[in-house]
Amino acid sequence: MLLKKLTDALAVSGNEKEIRNIIINEIKDYVEDIKIDTMGNIIAFKRSEKNNTKIAVAAHMDEVGLMVKGIDDSGLIKFAPIGGMDARILVSKQVIVGKNKINGVIGAKAVHMQKPDERKKALSIDDLYIDIGCKTKEEAEKLVYIGDYIGFYSEYVEFGKNRVKAKALDDRAGCAMLIELLKNDLPIDITGIFTVQEEIGLRGAEVAANQVDSDLAIILEGTTCSDIIKVEPHLQVTELDKGPAISIMDRTSIYNRKFVDMLVETATEARIPWQYRRSTFGGNDAGKFHTAKAGTPCVSIAVPCRYIHSPISVMSKDDYKNCKKLLIKFIDRINERGLL
Repeated sequence: MLLKKLTDALAVSGNEKEIRNIIINEIKDYVEDIKIDTMGNIIAFKRSEKNNTKIAVAAHMDEVGLMVKGIDDSGLIKFAPIGGMDARILVSKQVIVGKNKINGVIGAKAVHMQKPDERKKALSIDDLYIDIGCKTKEEAEKLVYIGDYIGFYSEYVEFGKNRVKAKALDDRAGCAMLIELLKNDLPIDITGIFTVQEEIGLRGAEVAANQVDSDLAIILEGTTCSDIIKVEPHLQVTELDKGPAISIMDRTSIYNRKFVDMLVETATEARIPWQYRRSTFGGNDAGKFHTAKAGTPCVSIAVPCRYIHSPISVMSKDDYKNCKKLLIKFIDRINERGLL
């Protein structure tokens, strides 16, 4: 299954080679041209003779993770975060370290060894370490190196009623949608862009957006979902099973209202469930596309995902399918009615 293949791949920001190779292999027979730029973004062109409207569709390849910053005398690894995450969720999680994919476990001082005041405080990154089973620094240095990337080990699992559990659904869900889009016979020109380093500041998008001429950019994302206990409805951002999340504004963009309304109208006409993304927190690659060159209008279609930026995220398969459906219907609408 495509989504399993994508989420199983390790691609912490700045180290996207593994996922890039998978994506290229998936799309190479369906597009006219593939370019890998200096940053490592994939820019794939799929041309149509039916309509000269140019649409860019973007999804980011990278995921949050960690990096080795030191090894202590007992062979335990100290690390730094790559991308935003909560240190409180890291203890006891399995990880994979370096190009040799060494197995490890994130540890901390056992609770029964902690002093009373220590138990009252949340653990920080500095309180944690990674155990790869070595007894000495010299032994560990034969296996891992300063600067090695560390990814989370988390298997793809389908469970419950149409639920998926996996790491990196932000934004492998978007990558999967874009791959499936490019495999279709499309009525307009599409530039598919798989970006790098989104999780550390939209860096890949800043470079990619200035290489592409487009009339509209559609950003595909996995976004925050907090429909859980003790969270007020207006603070939940999105809800599982309520359909694609459409953004109006976030930390990096105010989306073009004309195209936001067009997206909502498309979903309504096609009887696709949809919801607004009810938060201005966070951002995505639209933050760079809308200011590139002379400016590019943007819209965002996102799959709601619980527990993003952690070793385990959860999404609804129905939401994913409806996001794909909305994306295709929106492109069909642009072909039939134009962007005016």
